[in-house]
Amino acid sequence: MSLPTRPIQILPPQVARLIAAGEVVSRPLDVVRELLDNALDAGATRIELDIAGGGLDLIRVRDNGCGIPAASAALAAERHATSKLSPDGAALHVTTLGFRGEALWAAAQAGELHLLTRPAAQVGACEVRAHGEATQVARVSAPAGTTVTVTRLFAKLPARLRTQLAPAAEVREITALLGRYVLHHPGLSWRMVVDGEPRLTHAPADPRGAVASVYGPLSANRVMAVEAPGISGVVSRPELTRTRRDRMHFSVNGRPVQAPPELEKAVIEGFAELLGAGAAPLCVLNLTVAPEDHDPNIHPAKQVVALADLPGVAARVRAAVAGALAAHPLMRAAPALSAPPVPAAERPGGHFPALTLVGVYQELYLLAQGEGDLWVVDAHAAHERVLYERLGRELHAAGPVALPEPELLHLTPEQMARLHERGPELRAWGLDIEDFGAGLARLRAVPAALAALPVPRLHEQLVETALGGGPDPRREVLGRLACAPALKAGMLDHARGAAVLAALEACELPWACPHGRPTTLRLSERELAHAFGRRGVRDVARGRDEPVPASQR
Repeated sequence: MSLPTRPIQILPPQVARLIAAGEVVSRPLDVVRELLDNALDAGATRIELDIAGGGLDLIRVRDNGCGIPAASAALAAERHATSKLSPDGAALHVTTLGFRGEALWAAAQAGELHLLTRPAAQVGACEVRAHGEATQVARVSAPAGTTVTVTRLFAKLPARLRTQLAPAAEVREITALLGRYVLHHPGLSWRMVVDGEPRLTHAPADPRGAVASVYGPLSANRVMAVEAPGISGVVSRPELTRTRRDRMHFSVNGRPVQAPPELEKAVIEGFAELLGAGAAPLCVLNLTVAPEDHDPNIHPAKQVVALADLPGVAARVRAAVAGALAAHPLMRAAPALSAPPVPAAERPGGHFPALTLVGVYQELYLLAQGEGDLWVVDAHAAHERVLYERLGRELHAAGPVALPEPELLHLTPEQMARLHERGPELRAWGLDIEDFGAGLARLRAVPAALAALPVPRLHEQLVETALGGGPDPRREVLGRLACAPALKAGMLDHARGAAVLAALEACELPWACPHGRPTTLRLSERELAHAFGRRGVRDVARGRDEPVPASQR
């Protein structure tokens, strides 16, 4: 975002009407959001927030930004007075978080506003006091930057006051809001004090450090960087998930927003089968688009923005997440023998190691060694992954095979609806199902790659899965058909195990089976040495472990 370069001016009526989007201040959270936006627009690198009485008694935001020149200070609390838009009507070209010129005016209407501001190059500061339509301006001494204080919020609006949340509930939501600003602006210094007690403190850091400040170090140790044109941030490893999507955060041009479901879905689809059904990752993604390609003026609090090319942005997000996952090793640590191991820091390189088979356990699990670690491989899950990728390649290379006689099928109304929706997509990869009317359909062709699979009721499973409730019928079909012929308990021997390991190493995504279960677990020699109380030459970092400082051993 760009810092203000023009003086504060009253917007002409036609421009004010263009950007008007409803009430700005209906609760303390709204005041906090507007003041934080102003501080960021001012280029602040240090922002402090004080709250008392849930924000009804006191809201104070201090920043070390560029300040307001004395010539403009008197206009700061006027309605539609802003330095962030030119009065020529270019209201759709928004490059700042604030732009309507209503925040300070609305705060003064709802409470008592005190503004203290000084640009670094100006001698002396300006003090503005405003309440309702009354405004007083004076010259005082103050450090560079801006401090905005709002007190007695809604004190003279009793109907509004009675509808406010309890102070503790409002503080909880303000804390969550500030946490989102910290996540999307990790390079700044943030501090929040509630009723005299520090609640959130963050020193300038990278995105991982911001996750540590908001969600704790354990979560921070399980996120990886996402970098692509117009997209940056972090996303959690597959083992850090939740059943809710409340830790999926997005910003557009620096503005924390309520993400459209399409963007949340794009992140989850980027994980493919690395996530189980109903699981959602932690993510903090910063999106950058051209000012003319987004509209932040469709919501009173500017929490919702409209994107000109939402499908295109979603596709880029999906690709960026998938690329980040492909670039990192995603094996999951085996359970510790006595105490949880210290989480190892991530290392670059998403390759699967060359594993040497050591033995077979319970006729299902492979014990192998590689990179100095002991690996436990679920042979069935690993073989599923191998077959899934092989079937995917063959499906792409071969065309359909027409059945000698079309097979008549009975479909439910839901399946028939999905057939009409997915028919062209299914035919594109070789599955030709024709609506025959009266709840019947004819199976005319199947993919050549699947036609000869030793799977009971092959055609029935094909149709049932392709017309099921899954979002990606191709993936669902391949995953289901890869399961049946995969090695199962009692079928495993040393030769088959070695072949599975070699084939798994050649997979594009070897870390999980098509259904999202891990294929491998890892136990480092160092963890074994610690469990046995060993110290000395065996207590060294090997494989994917990071060295531990001597003071922590």
